[in-house]
Order: sequence, then structure tokens, then C-alpha cells
Amino acid sequence: VGMKASAHEVYGSDSLKGKKIAVQGAGKVATFLCEHLVKEGAKIILTDINEDRAKHNAKRFKAAYVKPDKIYGASADIFAPCALGGILNDETIPQLKVDIVAGGSNNQLLDEKKHMQMLIDRKIMYAPDYAINAGGLINVANELEGYSEKRALKQAEGIYDILREIYRIAREEKVSTSTAANKLAEYRIESLGRIKQIYTSASPRTK
Repeated sequence: VGMKASAHEVYGSDSLKGKKIAVQGAGKVATFLCEHLVKEGAKIILTDINEDRAKHNAKRFKAAYVKPDKIYGASADIFAPCALGGILNDETIPQLKVDIVAGGSNNQLLDEKKHMQMLIDRKIMYAPDYAINAGGLINVANELEGYSEKRALKQAEGIYDILREIYRIAREEKVSTSTAANKLAEYRIESLGRIKQIYTSASPRTK
């Protein structure tokens, strides 16, 4: 869902049909992503440090397999890191040939300020990890509560809207997507605080 919002911002359409997605990882999050990418008609390139698991997923999703160190330089439209943190750094960013980085792993930027700027300089759109990977958390939470695909998809739609809002703030205020995400979070916390204050003031006091 977050990837579709990112595609809309860069390509003017949220369709992933025919888009090449380089997926780093073959665990739960990456596999869940690949299932959706296949439904969308995307072409997948994937890797994982566990070669057997990666090749199993490559066969399952009719994807191209590459060795772990080759995923950064893969010729693709979108890079989806779904495994390790700190993978966007001095060594890897110059290798990227993509328009968008949108994946489910945590703390993707090794140095948030420095490596965010490196992505901006290379004109690569970055979907802040803590916004995009909330979709994965929603899915896990739904599994724990008793899985409902309808409920999970409805909740995930909220991620799409949040990312669209992040991109709007970044575009209009000429700030990084990372800064825009922080601004949006601060605004929402402030709004909740105001609502709570209004509610508390309006509530009848009990002795």
C-alpha cells in the first residue's frame, strides 16, 4: 500500500503493473509483499542472505534471483528493503538505480540526515520506513487478533493516505520526506492533545 502511494507520487499512477521491484529479504514481510506484487503484475528481483529461502521465493513468484550484494545495483524502478536495518549508507546509495525506496525494514538510513540528503541528491524518493512498515505491523496485529483480510486492508488504506500526506508536505514545504513524516507526527500528536484538552474541559467533574 505504501509502495503504491510512492508510485503515485513519482509516476502519477499507483499501478505497479510492469514495474520492476528489487526486494531485499525473503522472510515474512518480504514474502507478504511479493504475494501482493504478483497480484499487481509487477516484476520481482529478489535476494536474501539465506540463499535457499531466496531461491525458493524466486521460484514461487517467478522472480529473478541475485546475490545479496548485487541487489543494490539491480536495474529496477523500486527498491524494497525488507530485511536488515542501516542498509542505506555511503556504500549502497551510490549503487542504486531506482526511482523509489519503499520497504518494510526498520531504520533503513544508517545516518538519517546524511543519507536522506544523499537520496535527495540522487533524486530518489524515500518512503519513511516507520510510515510504510506500519502496514506490516497491522498485518501481524490482525493475525494475533484473528486475521481478517478485509479489516487489514481497510487499516492499510490509512497508510496510503498518510504517505500521500507526507509527500504533499515534503513537496509544498520543500523538506525531506523524513522531515515531513516527523512534522505530520508532531501535528497529529498536537491535535490529539487539543482534542483531549477539549474533552477533559467539557466533561462533568466528579467529586
